[in-house]
Amino acid sequence: MVRQYQLCELVSSYDPSTDEGLLNKAYVFAITMHGKVKRASGDWYWSHPVEVAGILAEMRLDYRTIITALLHDTIEDTDASYELIEKEFGSEIARLVDGVTKLSRIRFPSDKARQAENFRKFVIAAAEDTRVLLVKLADRLHNMRTLHHVSQPEKRARIAGETREIFAPLAERIGLQNIRSELEDLAFRHLSPEAHQLISTRLQFLAEQEPDIIREISAEFTETCARAGLEVEISGRRKSAYSVWSKMERKHVEFENLSDVVAFRVIVPEREDCYRALGILHGAYQMVPGRFKDFVSTPKPNGYQSIHTDVMGPKLRRVEIQIRSREMHEVAELGVAAHWSYKQGETVNREGRRYNWMRRLLEILEDASSPEEFLEHTKLEMYQDLVFCFTPKGELISLPRGATPIDFAYAVHSEIGDTCVGARINGRMLPLWTRLRNGDQVEVATSSTSTPSPSWEEFAVTGRARASIRRHVRQQKREQFCSLGTQQIERVFRQQELPCNADALETARSSLGYDHADDLRAAVGASTLKAETVLQAAFPGVRRATQGRAAPPVRKARGRSLNGTIPIKGLTPGVAVHYAQCCHPLPGERIVGIRTTGKGVTVHTIDCEVLEGFQSMPEMWVDVSWDRDNDAGLHIGRLAVVLANEPGSLGTVSTIIGRNDGNIINLKITSRSTDFFELLIDVEVTHLRHLNHIIAALRASPMITSIDRARDDVVPQQAGSMARA
Repeated sequence: MVRQYQLCELVSSYDPSTDEGLLNKAYVFAITMHGKVKRASGDWYWSHPVEVAGILAEMRLDYRTIITALLHDTIEDTDASYELIEKEFGSEIARLVDGVTKLSRIRFPSDKARQAENFRKFVIAAAEDTRVLLVKLADRLHNMRTLHHVSQPEKRARIAGETREIFAPLAERIGLQNIRSELEDLAFRHLSPEAHQLISTRLQFLAEQEPDIIREISAEFTETCARAGLEVEISGRRKSAYSVWSKMERKHVEFENLSDVVAFRVIVPEREDCYRALGILHGAYQMVPGRFKDFVSTPKPNGYQSIHTDVMGPKLRRVEIQIRSREMHEVAELGVAAHWSYKQGETVNREGRRYNWMRRLLEILEDASSPEEFLEHTKLEMYQDLVFCFTPKGELISLPRGATPIDFAYAVHSEIGDTCVGARINGRMLPLWTRLRNGDQVEVATSSTSTPSPSWEEFAVTGRARASIRRHVRQQKREQFCSLGTQQIERVFRQQELPCNADALETARSSLGYDHADDLRAAVGASTLKAETVLQAAFPGVRRATQGRAAPPVRKARGRSLNGTIPIKGLTPGVAVHYAQCCHPLPGERIVGIRTTGKGVTVHTIDCEVLEGFQSMPEMWVDVSWDRDNDAGLHIGRLAVVLANEPGSLGTVSTIIGRNDGNIINLKITSRSTDFFELLIDVEVTHLRHLNHIIAALRASPMITSIDRARDDVVPQQAGSMARA
């Protein structure tokens, strides 16, 4: 047990801002308040909060968290009150202590109701300050280390089950891998003592058979990397009994068939060295197929980064290897606690917002009809990452939670996904949008004449499935656009009685900067390029045909339809609506609304960078869309133009915009040099396709160096619009 002076010295060594007087006061206060009460182990009860504080000090948490650990049981188990804690230690520490405190003084109809209400209160506090969760996990870890002193088997089983179902997943969610692993193994020891003893005995036997195997393999790996010029730190360990047991359960294999019960960590100096070490080890040892995961380029939601691979190592022994940088290793070991080091300078609220899944728990809390229902739904939320399904031959397929038969089909093979026409789940033919559950057996029906449907993307969740669907959709659209574009180009050329041959299209392609003639045709078919522009590029100087040209649209109120309403669906009548001036949404783009108190709803494009600031506030988001049946008005499109500083260049820009039925309502020169002007131009257009027509026409002008839609906050004041829905 850590002594008072040792705890103060340890905390002060990494946190210079430590109030040693307050820390010493909390240590003495805990001993005084708990008095001569003893634990089931026979130790003084105050030794428990001291041990919890020691666990958190080893994680280098700030001194206020250490004080909270010392006091975390005082309100629950002693005569201390919230008001007394607040008076002696301040409001921040009192709030943290209250967040960890159980509701033991309130009468509940059952132990389950008490557990559920305790967890409900704890989640609310943890969502406000992540340190509450850290203290609670350290508290649970020490209780589990001493659980064997509890004499009642039923109580041990209840505490161990609660640990495995709730607290171990919580530790994993915030990246505390070591705590999660120890909690799982301790819970396994009490829930399945015979299995734990059997596996532990087998692991001990293997260790005695080959006592130096970890040292020998570590030395060989180190030497292999050193010969390639890479200095690494390698440590090896045997997997825990629970880790081995869970793998046996997951893979349906016996202990004798497990070959990777030894794991090694390769710590490298920098991120780039991770891939260098991977190349060295894969070059020296045979890789085990299907056993590679890259969490460096794609970190886990809790911030964990590492490369996982299995190789046939020295003596043809299969070993698991984790490769990570020193910084990644710190996060992997400490998770969210790594960001609480005093030197990081992050505030409580910033760190709390890193874990948006806590907000999802609060949403469940709002919807649950009782604390018991909330607890049950929370357990499902904790295990939401994967579902395991089977092929008719019994092959196990792991998928993200929420996956559908489409995801399953692509997970089996891309060709199966491309030709999928239906799915039989547990013997029943069900729709392709059906959500799969753990243990489902899925049989995919295919047809050689079938191709992916664009609608699949709406319910596919895996990257592999969505990428394949999008690829086929793009290919189909390109073929359609090429066909449509060819017809439009041939019609315009025919009107001018000019040949639409390969030479003419090649001239136009080269002039307009397209790589292939099909790219030119597809652009015309997609309405991002006018057929008349192709004609001008192929035969410069030819006057544009005017017959059949549509009359310019009658000017309407900006952003309004003919009947004066905003063409947005999904809003409550009477709500004030603004078009965001940072992205200027246009009909044809995906949009989202952000609700602001006193200002109504602001409509943004779905890819607007401003939305990143609202990721942790889902309550402000409004699902909206364009009302295509009620939109005949004009909208603002903002263009960023780099224009040659030559006589007539600005007139050329305005002429092109006017010829394409656009109306300039604001123009601002943002930068000027000897050779170029940089402009922001606000143009009235009817929809996104109209603006793209104008952009394509401007790009064809040699006076324009570059042009694109502007995405910034530089606002000519008239660029916004406001109305009532």
